[in-house]
Amino acid sequence: MPQYDEFEIQPAPPERPTNGVPRSAWTRAKRTVSRWHRPYTVMLLLLDFGAAAIASLVAVSLFEQAASGFQDPDNGEPWFQAVAYVLLPLGWLVVLWANGAYDRRYLGLGTDEFKRVTRASVTVAASVSFIAFATKTDLSRLSVGFALVGATVLILFARYVARLILHVSRRRFGAAAQRMVLLGTLPETLEVYTAVTRSPAAGLVPVAIHLTDGYAAAKGLETPVPVHAGKDVLALVREVGADTIAFCGSASAEPGELRRLAWQLEGTGIDLVVAPQLTDIAGPRVHIRPIEGLPLLHVEEPTISGLGWLAKNVMDRVAAGLGLILLSPLLLAIGIAIKISDPGPAFFRQSRVGHEGKTFRVWKFRTMYVDAEERLASMQDMNETDGLLFKVKNDPRIFPAGRFLRASSLDELPQLINVLFGEMSLVGPRPLPADDGDFLGDVRRRLLVRPGITGLWQVSGRSDLSWDEAVRLDLYYVDNWSLAYDLSILWRTVGVVVARKGAY
Repeated sequence: MPQYDEFEIQPAPPERPTNGVPRSAWTRAKRTVSRWHRPYTVMLLLLDFGAAAIASLVAVSLFEQAASGFQDPDNGEPWFQAVAYVLLPLGWLVVLWANGAYDRRYLGLGTDEFKRVTRASVTVAASVSFIAFATKTDLSRLSVGFALVGATVLILFARYVARLILHVSRRRFGAAAQRMVLLGTLPETLEVYTAVTRSPAAGLVPVAIHLTDGYAAAKGLETPVPVHAGKDVLALVREVGADTIAFCGSASAEPGELRRLAWQLEGTGIDLVVAPQLTDIAGPRVHIRPIEGLPLLHVEEPTISGLGWLAKNVMDRVAAGLGLILLSPLLLAIGIAIKISDPGPAFFRQSRVGHEGKTFRVWKFRTMYVDAEERLASMQDMNETDGLLFKVKNDPRIFPAGRFLRASSLDELPQLINVLFGEMSLVGPRPLPADDGDFLGDVRRRLLVRPGITGLWQVSGRSDLSWDEAVRLDLYYVDNWSLAYDLSILWRTVGVVVARKGAY
């Protein structure tokens, strides 16, 4: 990291208006730096239009032809083709736009983009039904339903692929990024820096820190980006080529400073974001309640009960039962392979700590030689992780077939038995051995939910993560759990297992 030991205090900027700039209500300021969303939005428009047109084409081909005995009905008329392949896809674009599905604030990260597409699909379905009823148009319900559902699925899939391309571009090439200036005290700005750089896929790149408490707070300290103080914020933004200012934490004791900064940014095309000191709390738990011009952030309690939690339990039991039945040939084959590799039991049983501190015996396929526990004491100095875990990349206690089982995560499949008995869940924090400590402090909060076969820790790096980072991810899951989040983690698990990331 570069070290910044010298800084020249700049004179105060000349007096200038701080109450906004006159501008037309019909025009918006052009962004001078980050323009990635413009070609990306054009690409989404083309993909959405194509997806809706393809869904209409397939629906007409499958249902209209079949309903007419393979004779060409009205779908050969020019007006029908114009409606099905042009007007309906254009209607999709209008409704998607009206629902904010092209708003750059929701593109590329989070679930808001997909939620808006889903809401738009409901609006399109209602609009088509109303128009057909009002005009007394005789339409095939199957073809219309297939076209609408098919368009929704294809649009969601196309946007998912587009998001993957965007993430790859950001991670590998640093493209499509927003350059940020962090404004606040040194601890506040460094905390925000750590949070936004933790996910390169978000496309937020801090390029400078502007200290509100003076440069002396950072003198002689190593900082990841240049530190400034005493400069005009807008001048600094232009100097470093940024397009976003992040107002970190309290940033200033003066109540009106944030408002005046927002006034200064009007008409400049520069974004202003506020990063309050609420770390690892997901958006659905945070609501803004304005009272007399004061925006209060209301933070709700974690929802680890109710109908969603009941649905999770039912999904766990049903999926575990079906999984054990469907995977029984594979489980049998793995057991035979273990027996051939090393004489001994096919399964490994160990006491783990579960929900509310209750212990249970976890089921796993054995991947180590039978004398692995006896050899552990002599290998403690080989540990490559911190915290309550013992991990060695090339552990000599693992036999060849066991190494494959670990890399592919097939050794975890017997834990479906624990899920079926209600001791574990499909998604949750990984269960830790019962003899690894008392789970004091923050770690104990993991016990509020049942441990899982997979979890946020596993899809974010697995064994490559430090203990502190693993605990942070587990606590984030506990505090922000939702059924949709579980499904998202299950989907991400497939990619992680196929790529064998962090498994050893």
